[in-house]
Amino acid sequence: MPMNKPKKTRPELSLSVQYGVAEPRLPRWRLRRWALRALEAALNAHREAPCRLQLGMRLVGLAEGRKLNASYRGKDYATNVLTFVYDTLPDGAASADLVICVPVLAREARAQRKAFLSHSAHLAVHGTLHALGYDHLNSRDARRMETLETQILAAIGINDPYAIQDTLLQADRLS
Repeated sequence: MPMNKPKKTRPELSLSVQYGVAEPRLPRWRLRRWALRALEAALNAHREAPCRLQLGMRLVGLAEGRKLNASYRGKDYATNVLTFVYDTLPDGAASADLVICVPVLAREARAQRKAFLSHSAHLAVHGTLHALGYDHLNSRDARRMETLETQILAAIGINDPYAIQDTLLQADRLS
C-alpha cells in the first residue's frame, strides 16, 4: 500500500496597507512579499504555526508612532515597529496589525549603514513573526526568532541584520 505524503499546507495572507505617510519605496506588493515570506518560513519551521494570517500594516510618521508607543507601551518616543496581536479568528487565522514608523526606520538604516529597503524588509519580517507568535523576551526565543529572520532575509538577498551588531558587541568585549 503506497504511503501518502502529508499535504503541505499553503499559507494564506490577507493584507491591508494604510499609508499615514507617503513612502513610494514601500508599495503594497513589496510589503506583501516580505510578510508572505515570513508566514511561509514560520509554517515550514513549525507545523503548528498558523497557516493563515490577516494582517494590517500602517506606515506612520514620528508623531503617530510616538503617540502609539506611549499609549500601548508607556514609552514616550517613536519606535521602529509595533505589532498588535489579536485573538485567533474563528477560521483559525492569526490576526494582527503592524505599525512601521518610516522616519525611525530611515534613521536606523542610515545609522547602521543599511539600505533602506533591506532594513524595511527586516522590520516587516520581524513584525510579521511577532504576529505569528514569535518573541524575543528571553535569549532562547530571541535566538529562534533571529535565526528565522536571518534565513528569510538571506533567501531574498539581504545580509544578516544582526551580524554588524554582533561584530560590534564582540569588539566591545575584546577591548
